[in-house]
Amino acid sequence: MTLEGAQTAPGVVEDVFEGHATGVEVEDTGDDQVLIKRPWRPEQIRVSTSAFSLRNILDLIEEESLELAPDFQRGQVWGASQKSLLVESLLLQIPLPAFYFAEHGDGSFSVVDGLQRLSTLYAFVRGEGEEDGFALTKLEHLEELKGLRFNDLPVPFRRRINNTQLTVNVIDPSTPRDVTYEIFKRINTGGTPLNAQEIRHCMSRPRSREILKRMTHTEAFDTATGRRLRNHIRMNDREMALRFAGFWLQGLDAYYEKPAMEPFLWKTTEMLDSPERVPDTRVAELEAAFESAMHNAHLLFGEHAFRKWPHDYEYRSPINRALFETWSIALAGYDSADLFPRRGAIVESARRRMTNDVMYLNAITSSTADRRRVDYRFTAAAKDVEAGR
Repeated sequence: MTLEGAQTAPGVVEDVFEGHATGVEVEDTGDDQVLIKRPWRPEQIRVSTSAFSLRNILDLIEEESLELAPDFQRGQVWGASQKSLLVESLLLQIPLPAFYFAEHGDGSFSVVDGLQRLSTLYAFVRGEGEEDGFALTKLEHLEELKGLRFNDLPVPFRRRINNTQLTVNVIDPSTPRDVTYEIFKRINTGGTPLNAQEIRHCMSRPRSREILKRMTHTEAFDTATGRRLRNHIRMNDREMALRFAGFWLQGLDAYYEKPAMEPFLWKTTEMLDSPERVPDTRVAELEAAFESAMHNAHLLFGEHAFRKWPHDYEYRSPINRALFETWSIALAGYDSADLFPRRGAIVESARRRMTNDVMYLNAITSSTADRRRVDYRFTAAAKDVEAGR
């Protein structure tokens, strides 16, 4: 849906989250139709159930053996009332829903489901200061504890919290990554289900997260995207950087072998997490290429970079992910001194295509993960960037 009164190009639908425009166009990749044809074997699912005391889980977090996916903003949006009611549930010995952890080969864990609950409990019990070690506010049955922090509670209540037994379903590290991802998609709870990039963020390792964060925390990226994407509420900034990394590192032929966006981006995430597969020197080249692409995109298209911009339409449309991936790759290898004298011809070629080429408009709007549509839009961008020679 679009916000009432929002100005968008014909056929453009801007994504909205919790009543606010996200600055990014809604995308239909068509991946669901591709992936549903390739179900896994049931024996690949290996999940065991264990009981952990809350004290044990908080120790694992402090030892960095259990990761709470830092820099995941949307997982931290509970208000004071929700946090207090969760703590009250423990004090009343009301069992909490089961948690899901994914175990890694080195014995560490990532939170698959329950990130917000664990973050809240960790902040209450182990946090310090006003922001982290919060005081209880809304309580429905234990109003005499209102205003108290964990260390202010009577000893029996503190002991009750620490000794609370939590049921945890642990996904074995031998479970294939795509199967773990599908489990995550099916069981993640909360008011708004996590999208694909939010799931990848929670399941990935620190190395890939830091790389994507650096790529999207530059002045060049901010300028090219109209300062709408940094720390994006749905992590669209990280997904776009990941798409660039995927096509830049693996190339189009790798995508054509298995033309579905989600597994392609998962493979890219795993590559970025591995220093053996993508050494630091290669990461530095990746980041430099991405920054160059951002500079060039703004040089050519200004405030319309990565947005649909047909003729006779001057409003700024939301960012289009398919345009982002194709034009960022197309521009990464060019020197700005080569592009600037041809700017008018390049922009005219791109706008004419967005106005008259129905196949191109389809390729950047619907079933965008389809092999033929990916090929069409990448080929088109490569031709357009050569205009004016």
